[in-house]
Amino acid sequence: MTDEIIHQSVRLRIMAALAALSPAQGLEFVRLKAISGATDGNLGAHITTLENAGYVHVEKDFVDKKPRTRVFQTKAGRKAFQAHVEFLKSIVDGTDTESTS
Repeated sequence: MTDEIIHQSVRLRIMAALAALSPAQGLEFVRLKAISGATDGNLGAHITTLENAGYVHVEKDFVDKKPRTRVFQTKAGRKAFQAHVEFLKSIVDGTDTESTS
C-alpha cells in the first residue's frame, strides 16, 4: 500500500536522500533544500510533516555561532520508506494486486 506521507514528491526526495545514509548520519537543511528544490518554508513544512509521522527527527544547534538544522531518518522512517519502495516496485513489476482489485 502506498504511504501518502512519503508519496508526495518533495517528501519522497527527502526520504530517499536520508535512506542513502547510515542511520547515524543526517543531512543539513541547506543540503535538503538543494536536493528537493523546495523553498525554505516549503521544505520546513514537509520536514514537519515527516517529523509528526515519526519518520525523521530534527536536531538544531550552532556551529561558529550560526544556526544549523540537521534531519535524520528514524528507524520507523527507514521501514516506511522501504515498504513504499517495495510497493512502487510491485507496480512497475505488475505484481501489485491492490490496484487491480
